[in-house]
Amino acid sequence: MGKDTTREGSLEAPTRHPVDWKSEEFYDQDALNQELERVFDICHGCRRCVSLCQSFPTLFDLVDESETLEVDGIDKNDYSKVVDQCYLCDMCYMSKCPYVPPHEWNIDFPHLMLRAKASKFKKEGASLRDKVLSSTTAVSKLVSIPMVDVTVNTLNQNKAFRESLEKVAGIHHKAPVPKYHNQTLRKQVAKFVKTQDATTNQQNKNTTAINGTTGKLALYATCYGNYNSPEIGEDFFKVFAHNNIQIDLVPKEQCCGMPKLELGDLEAVEKLKNANIPVLAALVDQGYDLTAPIPSCVLMYKQELPLLFPDDEQVQKVKRAFFDPFEYLFLRHKKEAFNTTFKQPLGDVSYHVACHLRVQKIGLKTRDVLSLIPDTTIHAHERCSGHDGTYAVKKETYDLAVKIAKPVVKKMNKISSDYFASDCPMAANHLASLADNTNKPEHPMTLLRIAYGL
Repeated sequence: MGKDTTREGSLEAPTRHPVDWKSEEFYDQDALNQELERVFDICHGCRRCVSLCQSFPTLFDLVDESETLEVDGIDKNDYSKVVDQCYLCDMCYMSKCPYVPPHEWNIDFPHLMLRAKASKFKKEGASLRDKVLSSTTAVSKLVSIPMVDVTVNTLNQNKAFRESLEKVAGIHHKAPVPKYHNQTLRKQVAKFVKTQDATTNQQNKNTTAINGTTGKLALYATCYGNYNSPEIGEDFFKVFAHNNIQIDLVPKEQCCGMPKLELGDLEAVEKLKNANIPVLAALVDQGYDLTAPIPSCVLMYKQELPLLFPDDEQVQKVKRAFFDPFEYLFLRHKKEAFNTTFKQPLGDVSYHVACHLRVQKIGLKTRDVLSLIPDTTIHAHERCSGHDGTYAVKKETYDLAVKIAKPVVKKMNKISSDYFASDCPMAANHLASLADNTNKPEHPMTLLRIAYGL
């Protein structure tokens, strides 16, 4: 591959093109292999992303072990080995690659991997394990049945059971798995709202539109937030109410579709979109902004669905109304509408910045908001945790996920922090299981509530 003599990458902000996933060419194997070879050749000549994830070392090893020492020496059947290691974190596109659009080479590595995953899924489907792991709504509803949740949570802490589960289902016995709760976020918030003072409720109805926010917010609980981290629901309601923001739960929801996207099951993504978008769009029409406690779900509505369905007006409407929760608070802070009267310092906070938050192009707003708390120091770790929802759970990739997490874990071990937090609870649990001196991980919204003394 010749050197790029036109310019050393683009100085313009990265742009994204819609994903033409319904065209015949998208699934044409010859066309796909041709594009994979073109992009792999450029990546081989650059190698800037070698430390990001396992996709790039896998690719470069294939090149270096080939007879030609070039991409053309790789057996095309081995391209899937690179694809299988990509979990669509998007960091190569957003932070490393100099050849993303508008550069003429038009490199979008994550969405090319998505195309390859979708092509494979269309032809071969997926294993039962992967189908189950990506069916978050169905699994969570089943496992959160009273007493079933207690049984499952107990078994998941049993070493003998976990070793058996690894042999039977391919779930690594050391991987932290989420707990399930019958008392879901929706149930806990319903109880909390009933006990709120009527005067406070009325005050929160008198909201003000500030800096692109309406002050009227609908919380999309998400599968993980609803069934696995229900305690953060009350945190969200208390913090936003404390800032004179009306907050209500989205009346109903299904999975955002990110697990199915990572599997390449785009038809399932469309079905989930068709279930969720009308509900969310109706809320936007009622004057609501939207948010969610999990960065991956926010990114799904901000970026992935709009790129998959660029002509769907309701999808674009929801995109414009969706905010990361700390992005929302910081926007209001810029107009002095954020409550900075804190009662309790947090001291040293070890804070992991989730990849799906970093690629939203909003900056480190969680860090910026928490830094407003007096006598509080935020130590931000901007490296991938290697979790990705399922990558760090599977038997065949757990060790690789641990390897990817090592730089973050090393930094965490050097800090004697009072709290450890990540916007992604899954990443937080994974990292905490690997670190030497880390307390129970918290959601940043929980830390904000603690600082307010609520």
